[in-house]
Amino acid sequence: MSGTGAAIRIRARAGIVIAMAAFLGVVAFFWPFLVAPGTFGSNYAPPLIFGVLLVVVLCVVISEIAEGGIDAKALAMLGVLSAVNAAIRPLGAGTAGIETVFFILVLAGRVFGPGFGFTLGCTSLFASALITGGVGPWMPYQMFGCAFVGMLAGFLPKAAGRREIALLAVYGSLSGYLFGFLLNLSFWPFSLDPNSSIAYLPGLPFTEQFQRYIAFDLATSLGWDTGRAVTNFICITLAGPAVLTVFRRAARRARFQAPVHFGPGTLPGDDSAPRGEAR
Repeated sequence: MSGTGAAIRIRARAGIVIAMAAFLGVVAFFWPFLVAPGTFGSNYAPPLIFGVLLVVVLCVVISEIAEGGIDAKALAMLGVLSAVNAAIRPLGAGTAGIETVFFILVLAGRVFGPGFGFTLGCTSLFASALITGGVGPWMPYQMFGCAFVGMLAGFLPKAAGRREIALLAVYGSLSGYLFGFLLNLSFWPFSLDPNSSIAYLPGLPFTEQFQRYIAFDLATSLGWDTGRAVTNFICITLAGPAVLTVFRRAARRARFQAPVHFGPGTLPGDDSAPRGEAR
């Protein structure tokens, strides 16, 4: 079972906006293969420009999702989980790649749906950046990466029991590697001496440039990304069953998106039925 119903409903227009945002996100992450440093008058202009664009796109996407697709209960759940993620992230980040924010993001996206997972990824990283002072040009890329980690968790195939935990654990591990792979792209052109064999070199064919990046990613980030992947796998395997149970119980009780019907006597001045009667 994937859950008891999406907490945030993605309407057709919001789905189109998310698809367009995904395309722009791919372009923003892979800018070193598309735009050479210095093209806009400064070596650091491309990632800054794409970072600003990502912030704008994220705002548009969240507004589209929120327009008629989120109720007060889903908003309250979003606030609680964003605060939890922001609070626990500093406990692990910075130590051998250990990241404690992803497993809640994956499990919440699984239970509450892709729209909720996307929004939670954005708000969690934004709140965490404010708490830890991690606001910078890298923040939009982190927010976008986490947003898609949470969203894709909501699209995973149906499973139950141990198979579901295994599915989520494997996905958590793969997303840990993918997140690091994408984030490194944003600063790779400025991180090494241009004479290095794994440094970015404008003008190279795509295949050779990509080989250099793969070598750079393996040499500089494999250990960090492995720490993130292992943390995700262990946390989901050990805490996943209990957390999924809690999330699904909360989803059933909240009955997200359920219409509210009032019976006689529930409105002021209506004495045709006992007060508080609703159906």
